[in-house]
Amino acid sequence: MSFEPTVEISRWALTRLERGHLWVYSSDVKRVESASPGDVVKVVDGRGWFVGRAFYSAESQITLRMLTREDEPVDESFFARRLDFALDMRRRLFGESALALRLVHGEGDLLPGLIVDRYGDVLSVQTLIQATDRRKDLFFDLLEARLSPRAVVVRNDAKVRSHEGLVLESGVARGKPPGTSSIVEGNVTLHVDPVGGQKTGGFLDQRENHLAAGALVGKGERCLDVFSYSGGFALQMARAGGRVTAVEISEKAVGEAEKAAADNELELDLVVANAFDWLKAASVDGHRFDVIVLDPPAFARSKAALPNALRGYKEINLRALQLLSAGGWLVTCSCSYHMSEEQLLELVLSAAQDAGRKVQLVERRGAGRDHPALLGVPETSYLKCLVLRRVD
Repeated sequence: MSFEPTVEISRWALTRLERGHLWVYSSDVKRVESASPGDVVKVVDGRGWFVGRAFYSAESQITLRMLTREDEPVDESFFARRLDFALDMRRRLFGESALALRLVHGEGDLLPGLIVDRYGDVLSVQTLIQATDRRKDLFFDLLEARLSPRAVVVRNDAKVRSHEGLVLESGVARGKPPGTSSIVEGNVTLHVDPVGGQKTGGFLDQRENHLAAGALVGKGERCLDVFSYSGGFALQMARAGGRVTAVEISEKAVGEAEKAAADNELELDLVVANAFDWLKAASVDGHRFDVIVLDPPAFARSKAALPNALRGYKEINLRALQLLSAGGWLVTCSCSYHMSEEQLLELVLSAAQDAGRKVQLVERRGAGRDHPALLGVPETSYLKCLVLRRVD
């Protein structure tokens, strides 16, 4: 009889799991027996009673990521069932023809450390922890059998892999180099680079928010997209008939937005500038816009960075509210997990008070439906998007 690698956890860790979380930190690990990096291990409590099975990491502060609380084998059939469950959800929500969406969202789909995005007939995969990286060929096989992609790309250049002792890399795992892929958001065609583009090729988590922002725009209205990157929000607002100014510090990203605008026969006023400086100057100059979108990068990448991040978020929202015309719309986003939605609401209120504005909260949004959040695991719900209107 073979011995199963086993990890004993603390009472606090057990309580955390019973509340729905999937993670056990190294400080709550009491004993490790015969576990190697990336193993599936049996998890037990202090009495030796079975708790479940989990991925084990020998490097990360997150030592265990729970897979199941059932006493069942975690083998190829197990992962196939989990993958099929995730794919079925996307088919029900988006249909068979949807070609730009997230197919697997890590913990949100009970497949910790695995991200799979689709761009046309190309799959972009991230194996972010030791256990999924060790099994990446298995996941490639399962995906190819179900989806028959032209190519499978690995985007393992995410910094989080360094916490697992894994190298950062990207490239083509299966098939030939795919080049760019064409995807459609609403009535806008975009060209993404699965190998070299931002994140896994594009910003799929904001796709539905791009469309929602475009729906706010009336023909001829003045629109502003700050931290525009390659123009996801700007292009939708221009398609709706808005006169759009897009501000972005990366010349490369502005070049991508310029090409996308030309491909779609749209006009954008593209500005290469530091967003903080540009917003301050524009507010001093008395500019006004009818729809403003703020989609900054994560200012708070750790708890320690949160105080400075809150000041940064307040600054850009204050300037945006100063620039917003009466009756105008503000779409303000944050992808900083360490800042809660309530904190975002509080700082927007404080910014509105400082700007002498009154605003309505019209809608709370988040990542698209292809990025499901798992209740009990707040880390899976990272993107906040507030739709507000100036009413004074």
